[in-house]
This record gives sequence, structure tokens and C-alpha cells, in this order.
Amino acid sequence: MKCVSLEQVRENIDRIDNEIIKLIAERGEYVAQAAAFKKTGNAVRDSSRVETVVKNARSKAEQYGASPELVEAVYREMISRFIDSEMSVFKGDPS
Repeated sequence: MKCVSLEQVRENIDRIDNEIIKLIAERGEYVAQAAAFKKTGNAVRDSSRVETVVKNARSKAEQYGASPELVEAVYREMISRFIDSEMSVFKGDPS
């Protein structure tokens, strides 16, 4: 969609942000569930899984015309934060 005003651009960005945040929340619910299936802290921090997810994200970025470098940076940060969250669940800390 070609926007005809800055207001239209911002409305679309806000709409997209809303969807992204809903998806992050949904992803977080699955991350919390994953902790129940893992037996060790190393399983939570599974570096080979991280690299697979990042590789897939970069591939999707290329497919959709997004910057693979930007997507990789966002995913690495998001994954790092989710690992911290998952470790709290894994250790039994509800925070």
C-alpha cells in the first residue's frame, strides 16, 4: 500500500507493531512451555537451535525483502531475552 501522508504511514506502522507484539507474546508462551521439556540449563541455551533459528530467520528475511543483518540482530536479541526468561521458568523462578 502506498501511503499518501505521514499519518497513514504511522497508522500502518502502529498496526504492524500491534501484530508483532501479539506474536512475541504468543512466542513467549511457547518458550515457557519448552522449559518443561528440557532437563538441563544447557538444553535451554541450545546454541545449535539458536543458530538454526537465526539461519531460518535470515532466509525468510531474504525471501520477504528484509535486511538479513537487521533480522539476525533482532532475532539474536529476542532469543537472548527469551533464553533468560526460559531459564527463570526452568529454575522455578516465576518472575
